[in-house]
Amino acid sequence: MFNFWEKSPFLLKKPLGSANNERDILSSVLWSPSSGRIHDVLSSILRSLVSCPPLPSDEVDILNFLKEAKDGLGQPITYGQDIRVIKAVEGNGTDQGYPKSEVHFQQQWASCRSGPDLINIGDVQKCEEAYEKGYTIALRGMEFRSDNIASVANGLAVLFGQPSVGANAYLTPPGSQGLARHYDDHCVFVCQLLGQKQWSVYPRSTLHLPRLYEPRDNSLGSEVEVSDIKSEMFLLGEGDILYIPRGCLHEACTKADDGGSGKHDASTGFSLHLTLGIEVESPFEWEGLAHVALHSWNQNNKQPQDTVVSLFPRTIDMSVHLLHVAIQQIGSVDPSFAKACMVVTFSSPSEARAKYGDALSQSQRDTFRYVISKIDREVRFLETFKNVEVAVREKKEDMFQRMRWIRHLYPENSMKEGFDWDNPFSEFHKIYLFFDEHREYAENVFMQIKSRFCREVMFEDACKSFGILLEKYKRVRTQYMNGMLNLHSNGNI
Repeated sequence: MFNFWEKSPFLLKKPLGSANNERDILSSVLWSPSSGRIHDVLSSILRSLVSCPPLPSDEVDILNFLKEAKDGLGQPITYGQDIRVIKAVEGNGTDQGYPKSEVHFQQQWASCRSGPDLINIGDVQKCEEAYEKGYTIALRGMEFRSDNIASVANGLAVLFGQPSVGANAYLTPPGSQGLARHYDDHCVFVCQLLGQKQWSVYPRSTLHLPRLYEPRDNSLGSEVEVSDIKSEMFLLGEGDILYIPRGCLHEACTKADDGGSGKHDASTGFSLHLTLGIEVESPFEWEGLAHVALHSWNQNNKQPQDTVVSLFPRTIDMSVHLLHVAIQQIGSVDPSFAKACMVVTFSSPSEARAKYGDALSQSQRDTFRYVISKIDREVRFLETFKNVEVAVREKKEDMFQRMRWIRHLYPENSMKEGFDWDNPFSEFHKIYLFFDEHREYAENVFMQIKSRFCREVMFEDACKSFGILLEKYKRVRTQYMNGMLNLHSNGNI
């Protein structure tokens, strides 16, 4: 599996007879309703569900989140957030060959909803009506609603060294397509639970990896541009699992119901599948590890050496913060920096390391050396300073907001007299003003700090700090998951 990770699709067929070790972590996901009738499937999915507000990507304090989200907890599921009812239709009426677009059934049932966006159990009939018209029922946050799915999501998160994994369910009628051709900014495992579905996956047209929350990248192709590109075709049956890397365009449809019986069950064309999404947040990319390594090195080397004569006590810390900007600049153009970092999985004793051997552990070390070498070779003071200058003058706060998570590397309440990562724009404005006034001196200190960091940084120290950060993120996500599972404990999922 790791040979295909973030590179190309991979199909795991349902094993016949003997167990397949590659599938162990996903085996318990084969949850399904006891009946194949569409009414029973929808009822089992929608019964007793409550809304699951999304956890902010950089939240590490569950109490803080609960204060913000308390009014939304326990509410009926919300359209757009928890559930969507959609289908892909031809982009130009009924003409074949045009790119498909997505339409929502939501507008047609406004009179039956309990509010502008809230949906209750009485809307099951409307979902059935939409299904009969070819719409797919898409339900988000299944890891918060099913203990079995939560267990699988947690296992995948551990395997790939991430804080959490999300899960969505899709119920599609015969001869229909729910989502239009698209790519995701995260890797997914498609688990076919009931019926069959035909998938088309296109090769990524660039080495660039899409990142979470970034604007859509046209270089990854469009529906029109890929019309002449050959896709890989995968027919998924019950128990099959398909891996799709982030950035790969894909689409899926069910076969037409040719049975003529009018019964909607697994044997006549409908599909129920689960997607497990591995969303790589900024701290857990290789760029993230570079930031963690720099912070760890700086904390362990607070006293300046003779090679850096500090006329101003804070110049070294300012240079370190500017080096964070330089790392981000490299990360924006080098695809290796955007890849998922799995050093916690493969650089310490673990089941994954025992199973896959030391080769993958060594590959993590090799990637770390590449990242540090890249920083050493390409970071220059003037280029980094100019980028900060432009961002400050043009008030481009987004440039610094992506690094706000660095505040979680510090012990609580330790930054009151230091750099305020909650307000990075203001802090970098101060750095710009100081370095602009003392540019020659600042450049000398910055370049020496960069050289020392690249020469002295230790992989083991970086991994230790990285693991602590991962546990912070994982703890709050586990707390939230357990709370939502308790809210759903009276359901039958």
